Amino acid sequence: MRRMKRIFCLATLAFAALAPALAEPAAATRLVADKSQIAFVSKQMGVPVEGTFKKFDAQVAFDPRKPEGGSVALQIDTASASLGVPMSDAELPKAPWFDTAHFPRASFQSSAIKALGDGRFEMAGKLTIKNISRQVTVPVSIAPANGHAVASGSFTIQRLDYKVGDGEWTDTSVVGNEVLVRFRLTLAGLGPL
Repeated sequence: MRRMKRIFCLATLAFAALAPALAEPAAATRLVADKSQIAFVSKQMGVPVEGTFKKFDAQVAFDPRKPEGGSVALQIDTASASLGVPMSDAELPKAPWFDTAHFPRASFQSSAIKALGDGRFEMAGKLTIKNISRQVTVPVSIAPANGHAVASGSFTIQRLDYKVGDGEWTDTSVVGNEVLVRFRLTLAGLGPL
């Protein structure tokens, strides 16, 4: 009987030692940049104008089944902002707008993530542009697509809160203060919804 107990104990210890090696490794979530988009829409003289950021990256540590323990960090290369018009694109990096020489990146860092059900989440966090940080709440929907997960949503900011369009450009009758930010981020390795 003692011998059986000893064999059982040894077998249990051997299995415990092997279990981590046998377990599937946790997949790291990563941004698929070429299948992702961040856009911004403002009004110029009352007409909507859409631009995009062509370069950005994200670090995602997020389990959709346990969102409260997750975090999302996003960095945007402000020099990659484009309205698709060469003359306007030449102005965006300058000091009144993104001042990319002094502030090459904008960022978002989540502080809390809450599940709302049906693949919908609410992410609270800090948005920083031109070294000015403001708390924002971002609604996010996540859905499977072609073997990946797509996180999409939109939220509105006031550009003057971040001194984007400073000096003579603070006149909101020319360029509106409200800016809609839209995103569609394709993620590889996100856990099941």
